[in-house]
Amino acid sequence: MENIKQLNHKSPPLIIMAIAFTIQFIAGLSFVISFSPKIPHFPAPWETAEIITAYFRGYPHAVQMCAFFQFIAAVPLGLYVVSVVSRLLFHGVKTTGPYIALLGGLIATANIFLSSLILWVMAYPDIAQDASIIRVLYYLTYAIGGVGYSLPLGIFFAGVSITALFTKLLPKWLVYWGLALALCGLLSSLSLLSMKLLFFIPLTRFIGFIWLIIVGFKLTSKQIIE
Repeated sequence: MENIKQLNHKSPPLIIMAIAFTIQFIAGLSFVISFSPKIPHFPAPWETAEIITAYFRGYPHAVQMCAFFQFIAAVPLGLYVVSVVSRLLFHGVKTTGPYIALLGGLIATANIFLSSLILWVMAYPDIAQDASIIRVLYYLTYAIGGVGYSLPLGIFFAGVSITALFTKLLPKWLVYWGLALALCGLLSSLSLLSMKLLFFIPLTRFIGFIWLIIVGFKLTSKQIIE
């Protein structure tokens, strides 16, 4: 018993990073989403050019605040991704799973940064006056921040879940949940072919928030060495 040692993985607390990311991202959405028919909401990609342009002309402050909170939300997400991968390697994982997770997580983080900056440009004074520019920027930010986020996030889910499945670092129910989310993320790419399949994007995003938080709680930072 005297030869047993316990090592602790030193990293930002995963659960704090996951919660911070979730709160900041949802805080951004709160400025542009409305459940009241009297208050306009962020336009969907199938809506007319007039509706899209009118929203950005009429609500630049709401768009700017959304862009700000989503921009800063990318920071805890990036810290979470690299910390999870570092923790998997800390536990002696020798497969490519953590690196697959790293690839997906960093792309998802970068695309949140990029889409939020484009959104900020759209809220800049006088930009919304040019309908053609607004339409180009709108679809660009929707693609980068939509499927451009959900698909690589699905790759992150897959990398972590498959690794945890073989190493037993996470409960099986959480692993299978992560694999289901990974599939949703991959299927979200079909939204590029049909707008009817856009639901895979919010499915991956919002249920993914919960998964990230639980993984942050469950993925141990301790390693026992005999």
